[in-house]
Amino acid sequence: MALTETVPAAPAHEGILRRQSLRESAARTYARSLPIVPVRARGLTIEGADGRRYLDCLSGAGTLALGHNHPVVLEAIRSVLDSGAPLHVLDLATPVKDAFTTELFATLPGELAEKARIQFCGPAGTDAVEAAFKLVRTATGRDGLMAFSGAYHGMTSEALAASGGAQHTSVVRLPYPYDYRCPFGTGGERGAELAARWTQNLLDDHKSGVPSPAGMILEPVQGEGGVIPAPDGWLRRMREITAARQIPLIVDEVQTGVGRTGAFWAVDHSGIVPDVIVLSKAIGGSLPLAVIVYREELDAWQPGAHAGTFRGNQLAMAAGAATLAYVRANGLDRRAGELGARMLARLTSLAAAHDCIGDVRGRGLMLGVELVDRDADADATGGRPAAPELAAAVRDACLDRGLIVELGGRHSAVVRLLPPLTITDEQADAILDRLADAITAAVRTTPGPMGSSPTTLRGTTP
Repeated sequence: MALTETVPAAPAHEGILRRQSLRESAARTYARSLPIVPVRARGLTIEGADGRRYLDCLSGAGTLALGHNHPVVLEAIRSVLDSGAPLHVLDLATPVKDAFTTELFATLPGELAEKARIQFCGPAGTDAVEAAFKLVRTATGRDGLMAFSGAYHGMTSEALAASGGAQHTSVVRLPYPYDYRCPFGTGGERGAELAARWTQNLLDDHKSGVPSPAGMILEPVQGEGGVIPAPDGWLRRMREITAARQIPLIVDEVQTGVGRTGAFWAVDHSGIVPDVIVLSKAIGGSLPLAVIVYREELDAWQPGAHAGTFRGNQLAMAAGAATLAYVRANGLDRRAGELGARMLARLTSLAAAHDCIGDVRGRGLMLGVELVDRDADADATGGRPAAPELAAAVRDACLDRGLIVELGGRHSAVVRLLPPLTITDEQADAILDRLADAITAAVRTTPGPMGSSPTTLRGTTP
């Protein structure tokens, strides 16, 4: 009798990934570039179903200020569950909501919190962006909006209309300061000043074709746009320009908030006080929550003007209040600024060794490495052409080394680092060690454009 050869069964995680690709839509994103199946997580670390451990520098796209499953977050959630409190209450008042709102207002710029109103929106940041647009249109009686090149504000129709790359007749695009790829070819303070003058002239020129808008929306650091921090002086100019013309200023702090940039809110660096601030991601302590906070004089809504079934997420409010309090009590915003500066300094040294790194930048623990074609000359903006294929290779090499990163920027050529605010110095070093090793590996194996030789380290030969 012939022996039959037993074929080993495929690991369970491979079946999960296969079924995901068959069942889920073509719109899935992170799952395409991160073929892992997380089953456990704590702090910076994720464990996959395959038994491998990864350092997570994606942090739920900035949602996990305290990392995965932080004890204070878990305790806050358990307390609500054990109390017998209702989990779904629409927009009714509850002790949990009151505690969250009180903690949130304690962190906001005093001038805003003193006479502010809060609107709980649908559970995603894009819902809050939509609410902000609706609010300023109602308050001003105007329709148009001003937004910035490279922006990202969400995936609903109006939020997309205000994001970079979209086309919308009621949204006017403005230049955003970007030192490495300055739209005016100059960069620095001069580039930021020209961007501010452009905006001011557009509003004051009666023949510009741009009527007075209902509001202006900006990100203090463009995240998905490539980790581009706005200069503090430019932010102050935008505040002056909008205030002088009675244009509400909306600041999108969905990704920059809760200590991420080295201040509790990114606007704290410049000292500006927006008319509307859009908040989500980290304010829910890893659970879905989104709000807008705005000056009371803008509160011209009628009852029901902006609603939504899932505005009363009690677990998210409890987790969010615990997260806000923990960041505030432990100075994690200051810690993010100090550690981020050290990481940026090391990334700068890494750029000096690799001519495929065009720029490194960031603020706090929101860092970016822009990869470029080393063989090309700088273009009219002052930067060399982006290298998205190399960036993808670096991302994949990072995953091979147990490091999860994402890509952003105009051409998906910026490697982004968004670690939790709770990481240690040793963990920060491990992140950068793995990134450096991944870049070295990727530049040796990724062909350059038009079939040229692979990108190499400075000072080496191909």
